[in-house]
Amino acid sequence: SMIMRFELSSPGGYLFFNSGQVYNSVLTMHGVLMIFFMDMPILIGGFGNWMLPLMLGSPEMAFPRVNALSFWFTFVALVMVYQSFFIGGGPGSSWTFYPPLSVEGQPEVSLDVMILGLHTVGIGSLLGSINFMVTVQNMRSTSVTLDHISMFVWTSYLTSFLLLLSVPVLAGSLLFLLLDRNFNTSFYDTSKGGNPLLYQHLFWFFGHPEVYVIILPVFGIISESVLFLTDKDRLFGQTSMTFAS
Repeated sequence: SMIMRFELSSPGGYLFFNSGQVYNSVLTMHGVLMIFFMDMPILIGGFGNWMLPLMLGSPEMAFPRVNALSFWFTFVALVMVYQSFFIGGGPGSSWTFYPPLSVEGQPEVSLDVMILGLHTVGIGSLLGSINFMVTVQNMRSTSVTLDHISMFVWTSYLTSFLLLLSVPVLAGSLLFLLLDRNFNTSFYDTSKGGNPLLYQHLFWFFGHPEVYVIILPVFGIISESVLFLTDKDRLFGQTSMTFAS
């Protein structure tokens, strides 16, 4: 944020970047990496794979091989997204990829590579979500009923449901964007009868649940931390907190 402020402190020349395209590409990379490769893999994948079996009394996740596959999808996607920064002028469209900037203002192939990387990480997210939901439903101990599972397990379960609901819509909106950029379609191109608002509706069908995807695991972690630090057997108001989630 300090680099952004210094860069925008005066009009004209560039303090840290060679051009406005590089500046926009750095901000795009920051947004994509923090959301899709930092917050989601650590809060959901990392803590989920670590804590869910322990809290459910399960020896392992429901589908360990699918778990490994989702990890490697995420790794390949990370490589693709990093590569996109060094191809051409970089993906300077911001992490939201709003048209018409992403359709007409970014002709380099770098943005296409980043979009394909997001498709790949989306596959990993869907596989992980299926694994988490099946684990909570089928792998918990017989003594752990749905109304007695911990808040972190609940928030992980609900987060997985939100991902299954929203990620395919994001994938569809990005697919339309790829088609507009490379195959002369007109989903978002106003000069051919398209409408950029279609992208915004599709994107925010993903974007609004994404807020809860990021914050719900944190709520669960904080709840478990409070439970441990206060040495209580059960959270006060856990049922209402579960319904609120």
